Formats: sequence, C-alpha cells, structure tokens
Amino acid sequence: MTTEQVAATINPWAVAQQQFDLAAEHLKLDPGIRQVLREPRRALTVTFPVKMDDGTVRVFTGYRVQHNLGRGPAKGGIRYHQDVSIDEVKALAMWMTWKCAVVGIPYGGGKGGVIVDPKKLSLKELEALTRRYTTEISVLIGPERDIPAPDVNTTPQIMAWMMDTYSMHAGYTVPGVVTGKPISLGGSEGRNEATARGCVYTVVAAAKHLGVDLTKTTAAVQGFGNAGSIAARLMRDEGSTVVAVSDTQGGIHKPTGLDIEKVLAWKQEHGTVVGFPGSTKITNGELLELDVDILIPAAYENQITAANAKNVKAKIIAEAANGPTTPEADEILAKKGVFMIPDILANAGGVTVSYFEWVQDLNRDHWSETVVNAKLKEIMDRSFGEVLAMSLLEEVNMRTAAYLVAVKRVADTTALRGLYP
Repeated sequence: MTTEQVAATINPWAVAQQQFDLAAEHLKLDPGIRQVLREPRRALTVTFPVKMDDGTVRVFTGYRVQHNLGRGPAKGGIRYHQDVSIDEVKALAMWMTWKCAVVGIPYGGGKGGVIVDPKKLSLKELEALTRRYTTEISVLIGPERDIPAPDVNTTPQIMAWMMDTYSMHAGYTVPGVVTGKPISLGGSEGRNEATARGCVYTVVAAAKHLGVDLTKTTAAVQGFGNAGSIAARLMRDEGSTVVAVSDTQGGIHKPTGLDIEKVLAWKQEHGTVVGFPGSTKITNGELLELDVDILIPAAYENQITAANAKNVKAKIIAEAANGPTTPEADEILAKKGVFMIPDILANAGGVTVSYFEWVQDLNRDHWSETVVNAKLKEIMDRSFGEVLAMSLLEEVNMRTAAYLVAVKRVADTTALRGLYP
C-alpha cells in the first residue's frame, strides 16, 4: 500500500485518544478528569444548501468541534477538504487543546471543517459556502467563545468572509471572531509565516541541544503549501541544504539542494512542484525515507506509520503538520534514536500568533512584525525548554513529554474549576 492508502485506514481520533491515554497513565490522572478530557465538550454537525453558479442547489456537510474550554475560548482552524470527517475534526480539536496548553496560551481546543473540494468551486460559490457555513456555526463561535482560523485549503480571504458574516449578524464589526485575516482587516503581521517560523525555531533549539551544526545538514519537507514552503525557505536561511520537497502530485529530489524561490515560482506556474528542472521525481512516501538529517512533515495526518517508520533515516523530525506520525511509528522512531519535535510543540507557532492577533483585535492595537517574531521566539524557545526538561526528568520521548506538560496544565485547570453544577 502507498503512504496515502495506509493513512486512509488509520482513524485520527483513535490516535489522538491513544496519545492522551499514554500521558494520562503516566500522570496517574484522576479517573473522572481523565473521562472528561478524553471526549470533546461539543460536536456540531451542520448540513446546509448552497446555490451553485448553474442555478442548481448542492447540500454540504460541515462540523465544528470544541474539545475543551477550561483554559479559555476554543481556538482552531477550519479546513475545506473532500476527506473531512467528524473523527478527524475531533482529533484536531483535541490536539489544539494540548497545543495551546503546551505553549501556555489561554485557549481551549476547537476545530472545524466542511466536506468539499474547494478547487472545484468558483470564487462566488466558495464565498456562498463560507458565509452559509459561518451562519450555521454562529451558535458556537464568537471572540470570547470560539475563534476559528485558516487551515487546509482556507485562506485570509475566507477568514474575511467569515468575519464579515458574523459582523453582519452582530450589527457591528467584530474583528476578533476569527484570526488569520488580511492585515487590513485586523490581521497580524507575521501570521502567514508563523507556523513555519515557530517550527524552524524548534529545529534550531533541537540542533543546539544535540550539538548539530545546521549549516552542515540536509532537509526534506513533505507538503509544499503555506507551512511547508515557508519552512523550506527558513531552513535554507538557517544554512541547511533542502534537497527534497513534495505536494499532493508528488515530490522532487536534488541531492545538491533546491533553489526554493525557483521551486515556488515553478509551483505557481504549473500548480505542482513536480517537473521542476534538474530534479528527480519521487513519491511522497519516498521523500519520508530519504537519507537526510532533518525531516519536516508539513502535509496530512498518518504519514509516518508502522509500515515505513523503520525506513526513516532523518535524525530530527519536526512535525509542521498535525498528527503525521502514528503512536506505533513513534515507538519505532524512539528506539532508533530519532529526535522527534511533536506537532503540538513544533507547529504551535500558528496558534501563538493567532493569539497575538486576537489580543491586538480586542485592544484595537497593531504590532510590528519585529515585535510579533520576537514574542513568538520567546514563547517557542521557552516551551521547547519546558518539554525538553520534562523529557529528561521523566526519561520519556519528546512527544510524551509534550503531552505530560500539556495534559497536566489542562487537568490542573479542570480540577481547580471543579464540576458544574
């Protein structure tokens, strides 16, 4: 089976619960709190009609899940993809809870999605779908309740439509209802690069801890969308030689290093990185098994599994994507001595700068990119240090350590707040 076929057979919600159970067991969590944190607080399913350009009506299904609200409003992206499922959204919402907790920002976890291939919609149809979906989930969202953001196949323009729709219902402009907006509508400087920048900050910290000189390393990036393409550029800026990148069509490999700007220009023109002059075509699965020092999975869930983990040669893995490694693969990689920077830490830069955007919106303020990046670096470096310290103290791998830090923070909050009524 291909990497994609294996991924499709694994239930992300089962993976998320398994990861939580490992941490809960280690922390000896109170059984009641464990039950509370193991399930989402709310899961909303909506079906809604959209009038298409040809006059026909199509009915779409969407979701919004709030996993936990103990530490603050729910926070999490909206994805538009034909394979969205309720279990995927529940898993992503739970991961958001831990992600916000591991970097210490006052949010709970949420996530949303619509089952749709947005590439098959016109701009007008995409706007109509977005506005209707926003209306349907408006019973849950709000700047003090649940704040959506961009995710797979959603953009600052889509966030602008969501903000406008919510504001029209409220009767006044509410910029803080979503993050990841265009800067002219209350978006934050540095938000577009935040996920990748935060990820690369953790790679730099890991290299320092391991005594690795980044200028002598090679890197491969799976997924050449927003996070992956920017991560590739930032890794290059740190002195690493990026030898392979990929997208949904496949990957490209050049042992002497790729010119990232030229690859970006090629993708813009051809819609894929495949065919880039001077490179060899490889599959997404082959990219994961290349002989490189650093691997950045920046695509989808369940890419590194029990089936291919033994063939992974990278010494450092930084998960820019959510859930790219299964628990079984984690065990194999840990035994091989791979230094894993888990998703809830590695890609928390996006939600951290989303938090900065929300704070700026609530205060009607605007920070410079220099201020945003400095604050982001401070939080990512501190969080990496806390997770590393937990890993060394408890003699566990970095993923388990990140979960121990995050789950303990959420569990402590839950215990302090108590149960209502």
